[in-house]
Amino acid sequence: MLSRWIIRLSFLLTALSTLSACGYNDIQGADETTKSAWSEVLNQYQRRADLIPNLVNTVKGFADQEKEVFIRVTEARSKVGQIQVNPSDPESLKKFEQAQGEVGSALSRLLVVSENYPQLKSDANFRDLQAQLEGTENRITVARKRYIDTIQRYNVLVRQFPVNLTAMVFGYSVKPQFSVENEKAISTAPKVDFGGSKAPAK
Repeated sequence: MLSRWIIRLSFLLTALSTLSACGYNDIQGADETTKSAWSEVLNQYQRRADLIPNLVNTVKGFADQEKEVFIRVTEARSKVGQIQVNPSDPESLKKFEQAQGEVGSALSRLLVVSENYPQLKSDANFRDLQAQLEGTENRITVARKRYIDTIQRYNVLVRQFPVNLTAMVFGYSVKPQFSVENEKAISTAPKVDFGGSKAPAK
């Protein structure tokens, strides 16, 4: 009886050793790293989304007539919230990126509007939102870059021999990446400028 347990234990240790040598543990680690990086991307995009209501309400206080711009920003934010993104699905990832791009474009239009209202640009609450939004855009850039890098490392790993054999056996394949256009844009955070450094018009 004891000998059977020894044989089984020996077989288990051999199997574990084989899996480790074939990169199974490396795949697990790389996969978890991509998931963690993706979570951070989502966190930072959510941080931006959470700033939008306060930003819109603040601008409304000085420029209530800019209703079309407010509607576009609100609708873009709502659209993003309705997307159930799956980073393993290229189409899902593409839709998510497009929706986030629409949010960015809508925010840009809102910020252009602010240029026409000197009192708005000098408002303390507005300037605080400026700083928060600028910081968030930078965090999004960093988080996206980190995610791109982790995906690249993971994809290289699962294509390497003999790790690719282990990946195939356990159902691990290459993961989709952000589009080429977005990868080119990733190195520079969008500029968030409310014109706060300019002297208010009299």
